[in-house]
Amino acid sequence: MTEIFGREGDDSPASPRSPGRRLRSLLNGHSVAGRVWVLQLALAVLLVVAAVLALVFQAQAAGTREARQLPVVGAESFAPAPGTRAAMRSADPSALLQPQAEAARKASGVDHIVGFRPDGIRWPHPDPRLIGKPVVVGGYQRALQGEPSTFTSALGPAVRTPVPVLERSGELVGPVSVGIRVQRANAQVVDQLPLLLGSAAGALLLVTGGAALVSRRLRRQTRGLHPAEMRRRYDHHDAVLHAVREGVLILSSDGRLLLANNEARRLLELPADAERRPVTDLGLEPQLSALLSSGRAATDEVLPAGDRLLAVNVRPTAPHGGAAGTVVTLRDTTELGALAGRAGVDQERLKLIYDAGLRIGTTLDVGRTAEELAAVAVPRFADVVTVELLEPVLRGDEPAAGASAELRRMAVDGVPEESAIYRVGEVLRYAPGTPMATGLTSGRPVLVGDLRGSDAWRRQDPEGTQRVLDSGIRSLIAVPLQARGVVLGLANYWRSAASDAFEEEDLAFAEELTARAAVAVDNARRYTREHTTAVTLQRSLLPQTLPEQSALEVAHRYLPAHAGVGGDWFDVIPLPGARVALVVGDVVGHGLHAAATMGRLRTAVHNFSALDLPPDELLNHLDELVTHIDTDEARAAGLGSGGRGADDEGPWSGGTDGDTDGVPAHLGGTGITGATCLYAIYDPVTGRVTLATAGHPGPAVIRPAGTVSFPEVPVSPPLGLGGSVPVEITELTLSEGSRLVLYTDGLVENRDRDIATGLEQLRTALAAGVDRTPEETCSAVLDAMLPDHPSDDIALLVARTQLLEPARVAEWEVPSDPAAVAPVRAACLRMLESWGLAAIDFTTELILSELITNAIRYGAQPIRVRLLYDRALICEVSDGTSASPHLRRAATTDEGGRGLFLVAQFAQRWGTRYTPGGKVIWTEQSLDGGRPEPGPDSAEDVLDQWDDVPAL
Repeated sequence: MTEIFGREGDDSPASPRSPGRRLRSLLNGHSVAGRVWVLQLALAVLLVVAAVLALVFQAQAAGTREARQLPVVGAESFAPAPGTRAAMRSADPSALLQPQAEAARKASGVDHIVGFRPDGIRWPHPDPRLIGKPVVVGGYQRALQGEPSTFTSALGPAVRTPVPVLERSGELVGPVSVGIRVQRANAQVVDQLPLLLGSAAGALLLVTGGAALVSRRLRRQTRGLHPAEMRRRYDHHDAVLHAVREGVLILSSDGRLLLANNEARRLLELPADAERRPVTDLGLEPQLSALLSSGRAATDEVLPAGDRLLAVNVRPTAPHGGAAGTVVTLRDTTELGALAGRAGVDQERLKLIYDAGLRIGTTLDVGRTAEELAAVAVPRFADVVTVELLEPVLRGDEPAAGASAELRRMAVDGVPEESAIYRVGEVLRYAPGTPMATGLTSGRPVLVGDLRGSDAWRRQDPEGTQRVLDSGIRSLIAVPLQARGVVLGLANYWRSAASDAFEEEDLAFAEELTARAAVAVDNARRYTREHTTAVTLQRSLLPQTLPEQSALEVAHRYLPAHAGVGGDWFDVIPLPGARVALVVGDVVGHGLHAAATMGRLRTAVHNFSALDLPPDELLNHLDELVTHIDTDEARAAGLGSGGRGADDEGPWSGGTDGDTDGVPAHLGGTGITGATCLYAIYDPVTGRVTLATAGHPGPAVIRPAGTVSFPEVPVSPPLGLGGSVPVEITELTLSEGSRLVLYTDGLVENRDRDIATGLEQLRTALAAGVDRTPEETCSAVLDAMLPDHPSDDIALLVARTQLLEPARVAEWEVPSDPAAVAPVRAACLRMLESWGLAAIDFTTELILSELITNAIRYGAQPIRVRLLYDRALICEVSDGTSASPHLRRAATTDEGGRGLFLVAQFAQRWGTRYTPGGKVIWTEQSLDGGRPEPGPDSAEDVLDQWDDVPAL
């Protein structure tokens, strides 16, 4: 223990650690401390010697470089000096150059400065005896040629540098040579040698002292033991420490782990780098970590550590001669807590069942429910879970007994989807004999403890199953999803080799967990069936195609809410006179009830439109209809509540909330219907829009220039409130190319956005594109306005206006005189000829003759005739009375009564509409002259019988 904490010894004279004994121990080469000291001292001496030698060689090299460079600098400085060239050209160069050269030599510290003639005769020289004597030709040859060079004399270690002196013309006057001995440059190194040796000695003493201090510290730590003794003691202590079956931990005073034996590492699952780390960072259980870091003593305290129960003992080391710290021993007492562990497992499974009840079935979507089952079971019960459902379940149908066992994978959890054999959405068909097929057939869970021995499972897909085994999966429980005795699919629970294999006792739990999910899947399936029925009904009640007409270019969108189908609708209805009616409505609520009510209202609007009623009158009639619907349904609900049988009970608590049709409340039960509607009529001849609204948002208008406005529309209550407030009409005049936008409130209002904000966003979306088509406008609006999960239906209708060309419209005033029939008829025929419609002039003449004659005979002024050349020829005769003609069958003896019959036979359509000042009788004829199929009483038969037609 003292070796671990490093306890210091005393220094008494009698002690082995007295100064004398310490020195002898330090010099003893057999101890670890002595050997370390000797090694450190030897290394220090070698380093000092190497440093001194390096400095000496470096100084010598520097002196040599200086000896080579100084003559060059001196020669190149003296040669071009002022007066050198003039002195060489003088009558006595030696007398002039000798003083200058000697002064420069003494000032620069070189050995000689020599100047000589081009033929080699010296002028100045440090030795006056050599003045006037020739120099030795050799190294100076390049200087005589005017090229400076540096060379070493062969007579001794010297460096000489000749430099030529030149005239401005480049002519050589004479070289100058500067020299210095190498020994003189190296003398500086000898002068610095005592300083170098003194520095080396000081460094050696410093290193030696440091080594002695380190060795002394090491001697205290090792107690002066020989290496063999230290090795023997370490091996003995290590063997004992790791051989015991108790975990041992040694902790420092600051709570760091100093040592852990093998048993402690196994029990606590310590990481490899656990030493020197605080115990709070080792990932231990909170209670155990708190005890170890507190430093308090403990005796056999039982604490959890993962899946084990440990008896923990903690003792301080300081009272027993060690440094401050603690020693911890651990004993595994898990077997003693096996019974408590089993109770804990059962409690965990009960909690898992409880969590499954909360987390499975949060939505009425079969796919999402399957994902929730897989998410709950991983990893608390299985490592991997896959869920497959039978194909009919996905459509909302109930699988029939003995039907095809094709399943579609709906969920995978525990492994990445791309690594699964079968991915979500793939169709599976399990071969007979496999655990899955057995579970589907028997309706009971199937356990496979070791998949490696299941030949039937491996034959299903040898390559895929081998991949499963290679990934470590070893055990399987396949449980059929069944509710009310009907198998809906299969849940497969897989465990890997890292977990315990499934056992028989796991079957009951897997079956109970799957049964809870099966109820949620069945509820979602039944909801899917009823939702699909409602959507199918609703879409069948909406317009499948828009009628052909020339007044408007129309585009539309309809998006049902995510929560279920609703009662929004739209319509485009052609009217007489080339006019078109635009309708947008909304029935309150969702589900079958709202969809059915919407269908009734849409049919009623079509019927009222056939009467060619103004928008305000049509909405008044529609209001009465909604009031009757509410009254009838309220009465039926009061009489029929409680009339459900046991077989009608749905999967939702609370039944259908009194709905006698058996429709669940979430799909729309009974109650006050409530509806809104906007009805608009566009006339392409005048460009005028007449509209009225009952509780519905007004339209948006986009002018050709791109400006967007929301016209003021008189507020009227929704339909079904008994007409307490009259409906008022609004008229707008739109130029050609304008766009009229009708919508339901689901577009501009939801739980996250009020209607003011929605209208402003709609204005921005509509103003973004001036030249958009209606289709592009619809797409742009939905892209900008549609929420991620619409809570209400959205109906959108965009219509771009077109005007009928003035050249295709003709109108005449008719006096109340039978003689005026012929001129008007003739003018009409001329107009037909100008339009190229001569093929239908006979039938047109016959129709106009009858209608104008009846207007003159039975009507009142003003009488007008108007022809419209559109997709069909439209003839209109208006007068100032509201009396409507009636089609009847004339007897053989009757003189009249055949006119309207002839009109009906020759026209494609005909009818009457009322105006504030009277009525209009109108007909439509095909432009190609086609006529309706002749009936029992065809027009030819009538003409044969009717020989009393007045000549008009």
